[in-house]
Amino acid sequence: MPKEPIAHFEAASTLAVVVSSNEPLLFLSADQKVIAASTSFCRVFEIDPATIPGQPLSELGNGEWAMSKLASLLKATASGSAQIEAYELDLKRPNQKTRNLIVNARTLDDGIKDHVRLLLAVTDVTVARAQARLNDDLLREKAILIQEVQHRVANSLQIIASVLMQSARRVQSEEARGHLQNAHHRVMSIAAVQKQLSTSPGGNVELRPYLTQLCESLAASMVADPDHLSISVTVDDSAVEADTSISVGLIVTELVINAIKHAFQDQPMGTIVIDYSSAGTDWTLSVTDNGIGMPTGSDAPKAGLGTGIVEALVRNLQGEIQLSDADPGTAVTITHRGAPIANADLPPAA
Repeated sequence: MPKEPIAHFEAASTLAVVVSSNEPLLFLSADQKVIAASTSFCRVFEIDPATIPGQPLSELGNGEWAMSKLASLLKATASGSAQIEAYELDLKRPNQKTRNLIVNARTLDDGIKDHVRLLLAVTDVTVARAQARLNDDLLREKAILIQEVQHRVANSLQIIASVLMQSARRVQSEEARGHLQNAHHRVMSIAAVQKQLSTSPGGNVELRPYLTQLCESLAASMVADPDHLSISVTVDDSAVEADTSISVGLIVTELVINAIKHAFQDQPMGTIVIDYSSAGTDWTLSVTDNGIGMPTGSDAPKAGLGTGIVEALVRNLQGEIQLSDADPGTAVTITHRGAPIANADLPPAA
């Protein structure tokens, strides 16, 4: 059988596949004239199928396909020097909305020797792009709403703290005043944690600026004389998930509050040091003071609310607590070694 009829048969098969495709396809010659178009292409882009064969791509429809960048890419593809992979373009038509398209093109051997053919596939992503923009708008709106809620939470915590302090000043009972002051300190600690997290851009939280700002807030609200008592932070470049940062922040605030209230009685000067370092999934957090040290025997205060809060938080982090003599002062160290480990006793807190 002669070769030419076989070539014509293969070309006819190619035409049949292109025309019947459910995807918008164009079968082009090397000089970018349309040999055939799929029924889907004609329907999607509202072009009369009878006007397509032999028509230059640039003259399809009302000339909206005359895009110089697309023409250059098709020319390069036909020469074998390039290939169009997921090229995005905008199709602009008179009195109609712009459509966002993704095109792919490659050479096709249709059985005719020395004749380059191009197959151009077109995907309309207008709806998908519109949905993506809508999702972006919703995310921005959500971020604004979250920020507004955070501001309101911060304001509410400040109001509650003020009411507690006013109540503490009015009551006659020393015991009641102590309980109200303790409640005030804890509300302020939560407010400090909330304030730092509200300024975080999201995702992982860098611990050095987070704990530094947290301790600055605690010092401003609880240390009457900075020359008498200072709080320093030494933290490596660690970053943790937001949930973990909340627990770490609350642990630090409880331990710092405990040290401020109990470690420096009758001392002219004092320092509290917060240290954090990590290696892989292992990390160590310590809060150390150079105060009066750990009371023992009958002088040792009973475990209080702060102790319970810290124990629960450390347990949630699957960590271990160790209390030691800093000579002078006290060191509380929380370690995490990857696997869940048991908790030890904490120093008593108010």
